[in-house]
Parts: sequence; C-alpha cells; structure tokens
Amino acid sequence: MLPENSNILTINGGSSSIKFAMYEMAKTPKLIFSGCINRIGLATTTFNVSNLDLDEKKGYEIYCPGFYEAAIFLILWLKRQAGFDRVKCIGHRIVHGKAHSCAEVIDATLLKELKLIKDYDPEHLPAEIEIIELFRQRCLGIFQVACFDTAFHATLPRIAKILPIPRRFDQAGVQKYGFHGLSYAYLVEELKKTIGVEEAKGRIILAHLGNGASLVALKEGRSVETTMGFTPAGGCVMGSRSGDLDPGVAWFMMKSEGLNTKQFNHLINHEAGLLGVSETSADMQDLLQKESSDERAAEAVALFCYQIKKWIGSFMAVLSGLDILVFSGGIGENAPIIRSRICKGLGFTGIELDEEQNEQNGFQISKAESKIKVLVIPTNEELMIAKCTADLYNDFKSKERQHKN
Repeated sequence: MLPENSNILTINGGSSSIKFAMYEMAKTPKLIFSGCINRIGLATTTFNVSNLDLDEKKGYEIYCPGFYEAAIFLILWLKRQAGFDRVKCIGHRIVHGKAHSCAEVIDATLLKELKLIKDYDPEHLPAEIEIIELFRQRCLGIFQVACFDTAFHATLPRIAKILPIPRRFDQAGVQKYGFHGLSYAYLVEELKKTIGVEEAKGRIILAHLGNGASLVALKEGRSVETTMGFTPAGGCVMGSRSGDLDPGVAWFMMKSEGLNTKQFNHLINHEAGLLGVSETSADMQDLLQKESSDERAAEAVALFCYQIKKWIGSFMAVLSGLDILVFSGGIGENAPIIRSRICKGLGFTGIELDEEQNEQNGFQISKAESKIKVLVIPTNEELMIAKCTADLYNDFKSKERQHKN
C-alpha cells in the first residue's frame, strides 16, 4: 500500500497545454494544488496554479516555445514545492493506448509501443511521450503510470469498432477507439455513489461537453458506443475540431487549397468546429454572448446543439431506450441554455426538464415525473488518474512482496 501521507502527481498533456495536480493519498485523495501551462509554443504562454493548502492562486507568463521547455519548467517548479519529496508515483494521462484496457506501468517497452503508434494521434501522443521521457530522466526512482483515455472503450462491441474501409487498415489498427475515457470512468463511479450500483447499470448516455466533446452509450456500466473514433477529431462538432466529415470533403479541401497531410490535420483540429463556423471563437460562452447580434455565432451554437441531440437519438436506438442522461464537461456542467436546447423536442422520448433546477445547475435537472432522469455531474479526470495510479502502485507493490516471499 502507499505509505501514509505519500503524494501522487498527475500530468495531463494536451495539444498545447500541460495540466498538473498533486494529491495527498491516504484513505481519500486530497488535492494539494493544481495548475496548468497554457498556450505552449505561442508568444504568451501562461502558468497558473491554485494551492488549496495555502488558499492562494498564482498566474504569470513564461517562455515556452515547445513542450520540452514547458516540461523542464514544470519539473523544476515542482521540485521546489513542499511535499514533492513525498511523491511516490506519477500518473500520466495518455490519450491513445490502442489495445490497452487498463492503466500500465511505464517502462521502456511501453514507451517503444507508444512511439510506434504516435501517428494515431499526432495532436497529443508525441508531446505526451516527450513529457514522460523528461519526467523519467529528471525524477529517478518515482513509479510512473500511463492512464489511457481509450481503455474505457475496450468493451466496445466489434460491430461498433470496425470501419467501412479495406480490411488491411483494420489489421493495421485503424478502427474506432473512443476517448474521454478517464472522464467517463470517473462519472460511472459517481453514478454508483449517487444513484446506487444497480441503477448505474441501466441504459445511460454520458455527454462530456467541453472544448473537446463526446458522448458514450453505457450498458451495465460499460461502453457500447461512442462518438469519437480513430482520433479525438471524430464525432460531434467541437470547439476547433470538425467532428465527423464526409471523406469527399477532406479530398476537396486538400485539393482546392493544396494542403498537405500535416496542414489538413491542423485545419480539422485547430481551425474547424465552432471556430470555423463562427469565424470568431471556439468558446461557447463567447458565442452565446454574440449570438443575438452575429448570425455566424448563432449558427455555430445551433449546430452544436443539433448534433448533440442527434447523437443522443442514435444512442437511444443502440440502447433500445434510455434511463439516464448525464451532462458533464465545461459546457455540460455550466451552460443551462445549451442543456435546455439539446433536450428541447425530446419530450417524446420521456425527457422532461425542470427548468428551474436546470438554471441552478442542480444535480437532477429533470422533472420528478420524467421517464428519463437527466443529471449534471462535474467530472474530474485528474482525480481519476490519481486513483488509477494508486491502485496500480498498490497492486505492483503487493505482487513484488509476494514474489520476495
């Protein structure tokens, strides 16, 4: 077991950011501090941290032209913090894990495997690998764990994974993987706590709606269908990601603008989605403020709500009905008007919102008589990383002791 008062560090590398948090791991994980390095590679990279023990927040600009510099800065900063000497393990969020169905100890073999699939997700994996290698070099002796976003979706039925392309691609690993798995794993745990284990086994749709957005359909608490596909760029429209596209659109865009593969990948991940449609912002709050005076902003918001509603309907068909719909993520947790617009017109399915509870961001925002419960549950990916890391550490040490005996 983890020694009393030992700490766990979580690292969550994004396409242009590194989130981090430190937890005291006793019986219940206790957050000590958390923060983020944002806008890595841009002129105004920012470093922000909130320390719960000291009840203080700090933020300032730093120079980080790439992930190498950002990771080095973070490691040096962490080593100066009280409690870092008690860090026993580090949990890294890894967006793509291909065949892995659970968290894994990071070793040379796993790193080699990740490097072989880095082109599966060029937006995240190369940076995540670089961060892991730097932490392994600079934090010798600390147990390190890879927590895969794709692992939650290992239960997807074969028919939900296979893509309608020549089988040689399937044999090369091109299939639906699904993402946001750490968020979904956390939400399933919260459902068990709040509504009970049996009810959490019902027909459930979880909607993680933020700058990155996806939905998952659950039966018996397991993923049976999800929106994101081979990469996190698939599925519903997102902040700056396109979501699903007609393949012919990709061909036309590349041909008409002379885009190479790298440029096209950047376009669908950083120039599309709400940003592309509105031509002003990828942020939902910005668009809601502008929609009354800007038709493009209004159309972007309407497209987002329309697509989420459409996915909910299709997942209800997969599940043969629905018992519970859960909203989570930045938009899902904090935008009552978006939740209301998504649910509008779904009364025929049995969804009836309590608009007063919805406006207050209550836990249950559906009416008492609604056939389908609609809930709002804040997610916590960092806490899930910490729990997965602690569990694997304890299991590893237990097996180590048994081997010695």
